[in-house]
Amino acid sequence: MKIYRLQKKQNLPISVNEAWNFLSDPKNLKTITPEYMGFHILSGAEKEMYAGQIIQYIVTPLLGIKTKWVTEITHVVDKKYFVDEQRFGPYALWHHKHFIKPIEGGVEMEDIIDYKVPMGILGQLAHPFLVKPKLEEIFNYRNKKLIELFGEF
Repeated sequence: MKIYRLQKKQNLPISVNEAWNFLSDPKNLKTITPEYMGFHILSGAEKEMYAGQIIQYIVTPLLGIKTKWVTEITHVVDKKYFVDEQRFGPYALWHHKHFIKPIEGGVEMEDIIDYKVPMGILGQLAHPFLVKPKLEEIFNYRNKKLIELFGEF
């Protein structure tokens, strides 16, 4: 079983509170997701983030195919980190850690995603030219969008 990791860091000139308030609100995911992905929250984003929260989305990750994605917020440490895990969706495994820490002049945000593609060896063959580039594109978009919203470090 092959598990892949994507790790991204970004510094922003904002406070920990501002970063946390934005990133921990599931409604803001639409803002930092490319429009072509058709991201839409179905349920679960009505309350402030808490461990055990189930959030259901519709997303179109590849080839225009709409997919239901269900995640659970499994860990939350206020203003430091939270973890979301896929319960149903396009991946065989999705474990996404979001860290926020204060640095001189702002915050460092780090995403660590451990994931497994479906379809066994076929998924592994598709990973380097289909899945990995798509994830890189999505997180690069997020990086640019966060700079637009909060300024460059």
